[in-house]
Amino acid sequence: MSLVAKYRRQKRRNHIPKLPGTIYTAAEEIEALGGKALPVIVDVRDEKQIQNAVDEAVKKFNGIDILVNNASAISLTDTAHTDMKKYDLMHNINTRGTFLATKLCLPFLKNSSHAHILNLSPPLNLNPHWFAVHVAYTMAKYGMSMCVLGMSEEFKRYNIGVNALWPKTAIATAAIEMLTGDTSTSRKPEIVSDAAYLMLCKDPKIYTGNFAIDEDVVQQEGIKDMTPYACDPKNADSLLMDGFLDNPKSISDHQKIKSLGVRGYHTSAARYKEKSDSDTQAGDGQIPQLFASIGKILSPELVQKTQAIYQFNVKGKEEGVWHLDLKNGDGACGQGEPKNPPDATLTMDSNNFTDMFAGKLKPATAFMMGKLKISGDLQKAMKLEKMMKSLKNKV
Repeated sequence: MSLVAKYRRQKRRNHIPKLPGTIYTAAEEIEALGGKALPVIVDVRDEKQIQNAVDEAVKKFNGIDILVNNASAISLTDTAHTDMKKYDLMHNINTRGTFLATKLCLPFLKNSSHAHILNLSPPLNLNPHWFAVHVAYTMAKYGMSMCVLGMSEEFKRYNIGVNALWPKTAIATAAIEMLTGDTSTSRKPEIVSDAAYLMLCKDPKIYTGNFAIDEDVVQQEGIKDMTPYACDPKNADSLLMDGFLDNPKSISDHQKIKSLGVRGYHTSAARYKEKSDSDTQAGDGQIPQLFASIGKILSPELVQKTQAIYQFNVKGKEEGVWHLDLKNGDGACGQGEPKNPPDATLTMDSNNFTDMFAGKLKPATAFMMGKLKISGDLQKAMKLEKMMKSLKNKV
């Protein structure tokens, strides 16, 4: 408890503003607290990218002591409504990504005197309900949990602790906000980070093979008042419970989240179709209008800040190739390939493309959800996120 309290006091003293999370802002927070950080863009489906991240981490920190497998994709859809792209995305990120990251970190974890692997995955609850509602997602998350079950036993001889952590309640993450549109009946992410910290401080020789719940972990360390963790203290006693827990309320609350998510998705889709139809009737389409607006605000300052050339391969309704040159002169944009070779080529559906430039979809989020494919320089591609913040109120 004292370690968590110390961490909180230190955070208050430094008063770091919280921006929508990127690996770079997270690194800035860590360094502001006196730590060291190495932000590396990684697609956990790509073995070479994970290996590169591992190699860079070992080079900077002289080894690896802790691996947290947190990356996940989610689609709360039944069998009939889960297309195979979503199925593959969830299994490639959740289960395969966890297994692969662990495999590549293992040689360095073996050399650590305090080695931990922590998977953000649920307890293996075999109640058929959790399979019936979204069997594809359940299998993908349980794959992460089965890694804990098997690897905790397998790695005991190396003194590597392997555990799982899962929240008792809904947590105010981008996923919950996307599914429900409301985080007032959720807890802050701090309860999960506090629980993770406490777990990772334990002796890995003894503490392994546990499927821990965040509230239980912090309470066992003496933190009894859960109210400060609530997003809205008035709702501290009426929070939504998370899924996969052996509790009837967990089932009923999960059904609420699932129905809100489906309803929100269909409402958004209907609104987009209505807007798209009216745009088509107007004649020009959204993407030509978008690039016409971008062209009006190009400047040498924007070019100097970005120093990158982008090619956009747009699929779907408004299929075509577009470019944005923020490397040369006063900048340029328009239809067709750029005059000079692109630093990054981005491929995505036209619907997602317009959402990205409107600030509704972050490039990093789109990339991790499989809605955006990137070839070339990933770091320059992710500079689009900063650039779009300055553009979204102008285009």
